[in-house]
Amino acid sequence: MSMELLFIILGMALVTYIPRMLPLVFLNAKSIPPRLEGILKNVPYAALGALIFPGVLTIHDNILFGLTGMAAAFLISFLGGNFIFVVLGSIAVLTVLTPFF
Repeated sequence: MSMELLFIILGMALVTYIPRMLPLVFLNAKSIPPRLEGILKNVPYAALGALIFPGVLTIHDNILFGLTGMAAAFLISFLGGNFIFVVLGSIAVLTVLTPFF
């Protein structure tokens, strides 16, 4: 391994570590206000929705194909299916409906 590659890896590790370490050091004693904590709890769901929803709209030429799969996933999830059943159920629905799109 060349020294240049080693410095690149160490630099990337340092750049990744510092933004994670600073809040732990400086915000350790302070508590987060409950309102901000409530907002921060929703960030993963919002990010996941932002990552998935464009794919739903662009998976097929016909936009209804993706929306049908999303509706199937919502329905199975609403009925209490766990993650595996939601994914497999949505795939099964889209597999059955593929000849119609």
